[in-house]
Amino acid sequence: MSIARCLVCWLLALAWPVWSCDWPAWEQYKVAMMSEDGRIIDYSSPRSITTSEGQSYGLFFALVANDREAFARLLDWTSDNLAGGDLAARLPAWLWGRDDEGRWRVLDANNAGDSDLWIAYNLLEAGRLWQEPEYSRLGRELLWRSAAQSLRPMAGLGLGLLPGNQGFESADGWRLNPSYLPLQLLARFETESRLWADVSHSTRRMLLEAAPRGLAADWLEWRPGTGWSIPADQAEGSYEAIRVYLWLGMLALDTPGHEQLLAHYAPMPEWVRVTGLPPERVNSLDGSVTGTGPVGFSAALLPMLAARADWQPLLVQQLDRVRSQPPEPQAYYNNSLLLFGLGWHQGRYRFDKEGRLHPAWLTPCE
Repeated sequence: MSIARCLVCWLLALAWPVWSCDWPAWEQYKVAMMSEDGRIIDYSSPRSITTSEGQSYGLFFALVANDREAFARLLDWTSDNLAGGDLAARLPAWLWGRDDEGRWRVLDANNAGDSDLWIAYNLLEAGRLWQEPEYSRLGRELLWRSAAQSLRPMAGLGLGLLPGNQGFESADGWRLNPSYLPLQLLARFETESRLWADVSHSTRRMLLEAAPRGLAADWLEWRPGTGWSIPADQAEGSYEAIRVYLWLGMLALDTPGHEQLLAHYAPMPEWVRVTGLPPERVNSLDGSVTGTGPVGFSAALLPMLAARADWQPLLVQQLDRVRSQPPEPQAYYNNSLLLFGLGWHQGRYRFDKEGRLHPAWLTPCE
């Protein structure tokens, strides 16, 4: 049997049907980190913070689980506490928690561009899948609000997304985060407005041009006239950049440019082949690695490792680690990466090339 055919067989084995209608990992996630009123709590902080990122991920997992009640609670809390009661009129603040005087409130009103996109995406897809027009309306309004406030025409690059409204642009250029722009989401937004095709184009350029060694950095700078700037002391890729491999691994196989992107970022799986585990930190300029990433990093790489036949032993190796060394129940980020990566591996959801979500609950399950 050819390598290509082996790969197809393997991918089909990872697809439908899901073994059970229940998603135990989501239920455990809710019990450990979701409050009764609908906020995802990051217990790693003494302030028991909640971020717009956490809310956006919780909304996505609830949609994948067909958990309408949890989705509604998460959305209501996000709107009431991060957006002043109206997500259509205000982008959500990125940080909420207990201040030094013990009061619960917004701690930083700046937005987080990736969370804005994920929340808009979740609403658009919830509206489509659950046939809830109000979700669709709110998703479109939030998406346009994000475009109006966070998109910038970046000379020589095209339309780019600021990571936040404040602190990411100067006379020298713009500071960007490659993990903030999943191509699946941008493809879905292209069906709402062609301007997102321009964002998708600049994002593909960033992914291919600004990772010279095929290893993603946490942060980059684009400077008109000189292009990408990655200072030697800021070339690290770690807890932010791990999501670049996650989003790329989950792209539909017929996504334009998929093979080129996969080949470009092959150095990460090859480092896993050498070290046995994902590195905690990479140097995106010289290609060196240090440390061992937590188990969430292994979960994040599962979709990418499933994409090539010669990476199947690495996939099995990382899957064994995920199953034998699960994160602590209240480890917010590790468990979020686990739900994304392992949920995809189990066939609980897929994205098509237009970025539409295909959850497993659309088909009969056991």
